[in-house]
Amino acid sequence: MTKTSDTRSADGEAREAPRSRLQRLMRYVPLIAPVLLWTVPCWILLHTGQHWPSPVAAVGTALFVLGLIGMPLAMTRGHGRRQRDRAAIVGDTLLGGVWVLFTWSVLLGVLLRPALAVAGAGDGQDRARIVTWAVLGTTAVLLAWGYAEARRVPRVRRLDVELPRLGAGLDGTRVVLITDTHYGPLDRARWSARVCETVNALEADLVCHTGDIADGTAERRRAQAAPLGTVRATRALVYVTGNHEYYSEAQGWVDLMGELGWEPLRNRHLLLEHGGDTLVVAGVDDVTAESSGLAGHRAHLDGALRGADPDLPVLLLAHQPKFVDRAAAAGIDLQLSGHTHGGQIWPFHHLVRLDQPTVAGLSRHGARTLLYTSRGTGFWGPPFRVFAPSEITLLVLRAPGGSGAPRP
Repeated sequence: MTKTSDTRSADGEAREAPRSRLQRLMRYVPLIAPVLLWTVPCWILLHTGQHWPSPVAAVGTALFVLGLIGMPLAMTRGHGRRQRDRAAIVGDTLLGGVWVLFTWSVLLGVLLRPALAVAGAGDGQDRARIVTWAVLGTTAVLLAWGYAEARRVPRVRRLDVELPRLGAGLDGTRVVLITDTHYGPLDRARWSARVCETVNALEADLVCHTGDIADGTAERRRAQAAPLGTVRATRALVYVTGNHEYYSEAQGWVDLMGELGWEPLRNRHLLLEHGGDTLVVAGVDDVTAESSGLAGHRAHLDGALRGADPDLPVLLLAHQPKFVDRAAAAGIDLQLSGHTHGGQIWPFHHLVRLDQPTVAGLSRHGARTLLYTSRGTGFWGPPFRVFAPSEITLLVLRAPGGSGAPRP
């Protein structure tokens, strides 16, 4: 007879094997990805039967080679030790542009050319050139639109969320979620102020920021983050760290958020009470915190809930959706997260799913736990959002049999 422990061990090893292979493969992505991103469009657009004049083919190929060399150099200079903002802007923009170009080169190269052949549209050279111009046109339109989407103030997404354990006294509680503001190389101080004005217009009881405030230290991005000090809520402003804080002196961001009037929920909780009912609002450090080496920084759910009545409903802030496994095991009622950006530039969301259980929206995990994953308020790196709009989220908490009206 096989022992249960042996069976579990074998199952665990079977699950870990593909994960380990994937992790090993991911180590080579920074080396392989730039080559594929630049060489595939170069080949499809210039060298698959177009028969461009020699000067056109030579100049086009040279531009792709310059991109292949320049993009990694700019990103290294921009996001490495030197943290040069201008280099970061160049590298990030090239990354976003070539991702869109790569995607549509492959899609239209695979789909449009056979369709043109079936339709009898021209000869091989004509069809190849049509594909090239279609790819370039589609890329230009999507990048222009994606840039406008990334730089605008996010639309407000409203939804009611029923929590079975929420008391009637808290029915209609208004919770606003912002996350992944990613203040960075592009100065967005005015954008930040307009986001905060939009948040204030929602008249929230609780405003939450689930991390990734900025790329850069608190000292360096203080001007862009300063408008967060104008945000108002009737009960509390709460914040948890994201993984990007741990690239940029996280304690500095915790201190600055406290200075701006936000309460950092670092593995602790507070209570929201109304009409004789209580909601536990808890927060944990990001899951990358422990590996950062900063003393006292780690994701510690037991610490966050220590002293809380286990019969009370719990709203948990955790930057990454994948923390929901621990939240569900602990019987959390609702977890709020960001991190994914909804993929930010389509179809990157398919890669996000390799690391996270959800990309955006409301989902259920286990018998009790709901998870809301925001697509993020800002953007990281490439200043584009393509088919992944940013958001400011208004969640209205509902008790079973609630009135459906906002709580006074």
